[in-house]
Amino acid sequence: MRVLVTGAAGFIGSHVVEAMAAAGHEVRGLDSLADTVHAGKPSYITEDWELRVADVRDPGAVYDALDGVDAVCHLAAMVGLGVSLADLPLYTDVNVTGTAVLLDAMGRRGVQCLVLSSSMVVYGEGAYDCPRHGRVRPLPRAVADLAAGIFEPRCPSCGGELGWATVREDTAPDPRNAYATSKLAQEHLAANWARLTGGAAVALRYHNVYGPRMPRDTPYSGVAAIFRSCLENGVPPRVFEDGGQRRDFVHVRDVAKGNVRGLMSCAEGDAGAGTLRSYNVASGVPHTVGEMAAELAVTFGGGPVEPIITGEYRLGDVRHIVASPEAAAADLGFRARISFAEGIAEFARAPLRAPAARSFPERDTAGPFRRFAVSPSTAVPMLTASGG
Repeated sequence: MRVLVTGAAGFIGSHVVEAMAAAGHEVRGLDSLADTVHAGKPSYITEDWELRVADVRDPGAVYDALDGVDAVCHLAAMVGLGVSLADLPLYTDVNVTGTAVLLDAMGRRGVQCLVLSSSMVVYGEGAYDCPRHGRVRPLPRAVADLAAGIFEPRCPSCGGELGWATVREDTAPDPRNAYATSKLAQEHLAANWARLTGGAAVALRYHNVYGPRMPRDTPYSGVAAIFRSCLENGVPPRVFEDGGQRRDFVHVRDVAKGNVRGLMSCAEGDAGAGTLRSYNVASGVPHTVGEMAAELAVTFGGGPVEPIITGEYRLGDVRHIVASPEAAAADLGFRARISFAEGIAEFARAPLRAPAARSFPERDTAGPFRRFAVSPSTAVPMLTASGG
């Protein structure tokens, strides 16, 4: 198949390009190479890539990039939490408008297969059980509790302690920041596209992805890359709250293989025409953030080993989000294969992506793109981030 990968130069997108090519597909990449994300063309983009430098919100460039394409893996997005009101316009513009532009162009080109990169953040807090009230959805954690060092969510009915449980895809979404809301909006738009065109769409809800090529020293880096950067700089990782936040850390090469399986599900008709199906992409084995920091520090070696548990917190963070990977295994034939120990051991010494020229997006985005395209495009001066 001929596959367009948006956000192709990013952390996850570049691995998806390689996995698609290894599976025998012809791959074309699309990425803005925005200077809020990339310090020029990443070194892992080789001359045999077909990469078009353009913004996913540019209708002409996107339509041209879809010429001859059979399927799309859509990873281009503004990433990070997006916790302030000022973040709302940018996240909505890049992630929601960009996806709408892409879907419209796919409809006009007759492309019938979409693999959408979504996120665990659409769930908000994970699944919790109260001894008295059963399965409950906790309210956002109170600032007073966080300031007092009480980090576990409370039962919304009795205020009692809760036990975490795994999140399945039928869990009602509860996005709690601008990024999460934009990712859920992408899923809804993809479902609209599928119903209107009869196309097949798979949304992959990534959990905490880590691995080679994570961006280094940016406010959008995942926690694993932030900890790695601390170790490289000779300082111990600083862990928020008490380090007991549970996450599912899944290696980026497993995530890339999940995209290949999602593509085949669309192509073979398993995903169902006219529908969108969402799947957790996760290892199925949770670890705490503190465990990850400690494992990474020990494996990295040569510097401070003991992470610092700060007790600090960020509004918008969730406490526990642990996935059930069973639906992806049953429907897509996908299971993560890289263990936590194996993946962290590699990641401790794997190259990270160079920091961007600008760390924060600016409202005035005028100015030409720097072009590193293997194939020409009709880029316009807009700002977008890559897919990771």
